Formats: sequence, C-alpha cells, structure tokens
Amino acid sequence: MWNSKDLKRRSVLSLGVAAVSALVLTACGGGSGTTSGPAAGGNSSIVFSTWGTPEELTRFTEFNTEFMKRHPEIKVKLQPVASYGEYHSKLLAQLTSKTAPDVFYVGDDKLGQFVSSKRLMPLDDLMASDASKTKKDDFFPGTFGAAQQEGITYAAPNDVNSDAFWYDKKVLEEAGITEDPATLAAEGKWTTDKFLEMNDQIAAKGLIGSMFWNYWATHYGWISAQGGAAYDASGKFVGNSDPKTLAAVETLGKYFQDKKFVDADSLPSGAGADSKFVTHKAGFFAQGRYTIGTLKGAKVQEGYDVVDWPTPDGKPAPTGVAASYLAINTDTKNKDAAFTYWTEFLSAEGQEFRLTGGGNAVPSIKGADEVVLEDNYPTHAQTFLDMRDVGFANYAAEGAVPALSTDISDLFLELYQGKNNAQGTLDKVAALIASKTGK
Repeated sequence: MWNSKDLKRRSVLSLGVAAVSALVLTACGGGSGTTSGPAAGGNSSIVFSTWGTPEELTRFTEFNTEFMKRHPEIKVKLQPVASYGEYHSKLLAQLTSKTAPDVFYVGDDKLGQFVSSKRLMPLDDLMASDASKTKKDDFFPGTFGAAQQEGITYAAPNDVNSDAFWYDKKVLEEAGITEDPATLAAEGKWTTDKFLEMNDQIAAKGLIGSMFWNYWATHYGWISAQGGAAYDASGKFVGNSDPKTLAAVETLGKYFQDKKFVDADSLPSGAGADSKFVTHKAGFFAQGRYTIGTLKGAKVQEGYDVVDWPTPDGKPAPTGVAASYLAINTDTKNKDAAFTYWTEFLSAEGQEFRLTGGGNAVPSIKGADEVVLEDNYPTHAQTFLDMRDVGFANYAAEGAVPALSTDISDLFLELYQGKNNAQGTLDKVAALIASKTGK
C-alpha cells in the first residue's frame, strides 16, 4: 500500500544505505536462524514485517486475522516498523543476526541490493507449484524490475503506483485553458507541445505549472515519454549519447529553471506540494493513486482528474511505476507456511482485500482491477491501469547499486537548479553509473 509519504521518503533514501552495503558483504553466511518456529500444538508460526502508516498497519492486521481464520494451523505475527528510513537497516541487522522475519517488504530502491545479498528465497518453482495463487505470468512483467536477476525471481510487487498527471480544473480554468487534458488524451491529442503550452499559461498567472518528486520515475518517465532511452538492453546507460534523450532533458531542465516545473521535495515544510495542490496553486502534480486521499481529505476532489504523460505524437508511452515488494527469508524455518502467506497476500483476492476502500495503490496482478474503478473516482481512473500495463519499474541495473538512484536524482537536481546543463548532467550520470557498475 502506498501514500504520499512513500514518495516523500525518497528524499531520505541515503539512510541505511551503508548498512545495506554491509548486508551484501556479509551475505556469504548461510544456515537458518529466524525466530519463528512451530507454534503450540505443532502448528507453524511466521513473522511478517513491513513499514506503514497506522491506517496501513491496521489493514495488514485485518488481513492477518482473515488469513489465520482460513489457516488456523498458521499463526502470523505482524512486526511493524513505523519509519521507512529505519526499516531496511533494522532488517539488515536481523538478517545478519539470523533473527529476521519470515516474510517482509522491501522498497524498490533497496530491492536489488537485497537480491544480491542472497538472503531472499528464489520463488520460481514455488510460484509454478500447485500451492501458488500467484503464477509469474499473473503479474505485469514491467513491474518486477530488480526482483529478477539472471532469470531468477526473488520477490514480487505487493501493488504499484503509476505516476499519472493529476490536474486541477480550477487552475486550468483560471489560466484560460478551455481544453480538458483527459479528453485530449482520449482523442490522441495529448501532446508534449499542448502540455507545455498549458504550463506556460498557468505560470503566466503566477501559479505553478507542474510539480514532480525528484526520483527515478520522474526523469526516466519524462525521457521515455519523449521517445528517448536511458539504458540499452545490456543495462548500459546510453542517455548521454541519445539525441532524443538530450532534447527531452533540455526541455525538462528549462521548465524547472524557469520555475514552471517545481521539485516537490524542495518545497518548505508547511507549504508542501500537497498543500499547494489542494489550495489551487498548481496545475499538474505527477503522483500515484494515493492522491485520492489527499483530495478527499481537503474536500476538493470534485475539481480534479488524471491524465497520462504527454508525448510528441499524442500516443501513450511507457512511464515509471513505483512499487514495493514482498520477499521470503531464505533462512525461514517454515517455508511452506511462509509461502502460503506470501502467495495469498499477493493474490488477486489478497490485493483486493488490502486495497478496497483505501484508494492508495493499483494492483500488481491480473484480476483485481475493480478496486481502482469501484467508485468511479477520479473520472479517468482507468488511466492508472493503462499506465501500469505498459509502465516500467526502476531499472534493475540501477536498483542493484546502493544509493545510485538517489545520487542520480541529486545530479538532476543540479540541472533543475540551473547548476548544470542537460548534456553535462547526462554525462555526469553516465560517469557515475560507469564508476558504480563498470558499464
């Protein structure tokens, strides 16, 4: 499950990185060591750990209660960590001391490092077994990202969030814009030129054109939507030598430097992006489905809708899809019980249970889309599903290196602040990646 804090936490991604690096270095150890084991009566007990808001943790508790009704032979203990910034370092310590939970969440920015640690159970055979409610083909392939290495699957997405462009109809009207973005998209007319023209008009009224979180899905989503390429099939960064990528990043940088685009992470506390958006100070906001809660909480939801990212020719293109993942401790003493929990948590029924009424994420598996469309809000909610179907998770080559995505975002921030140009930024990104990955 996701909310705005899951994206805002990207500004503190450096926390715990050193610890995760240590995990990779100490991963050669083996053996079992989780604290779970047979419960009273010879049944199994497992520990499930995640981060989350109080509301999310309540939903997890409700899921566990229902799970244990279906499986009275399995006792599930929820081990929550309130802070995302502390979660992975705690998990590292537990894995190192062999006291880690049996089943646990991993953030998409940490996943590649944990996969490399060899502490996550390979899942392909289990997913293909008769006990599975989550066959690999049930998931949307672009959402696995760093969960798969060398053809082996080590985790699967809990649910996902496509960063759609939410837009404020009141702001567009105030700027003199009479065309509706979602209507233009349906007609194949939602072009980059039209989007930038709207941002120009909004900025001319002294308002913010668009707000973005500074993370991989923003810069790579924009590059992809404009027809550019960041990485090639081998995992080598090629953005600095691709003319379409350079042109896309030049436009991105210009609009940030002209303050028509705004970095949401840089807005001051108390006057943040959510506040700007619900008080009609910004036209567009690139965010996930969790924005529903923000708008309904401010009781302004009627004046907002969503549209996918504009492209030069108006045809939809793949953009970034944020995700969290569920993994099984390779040292678990209760493999069967852990997998039963894992597969039911991720199943279409499990995702429906967790996401119904929450309005904060999109299913990562086929068969649960009704939770997105159930109350017909926003009007073009189908956009989230369409973007998920063609979207992509963070590049595996990048997600596998501690802090690399965060360091790249810092380089893009220099561009946004006018401290570098597009070619210089992409060259620095390429050099950084080469130094970290050898490619």
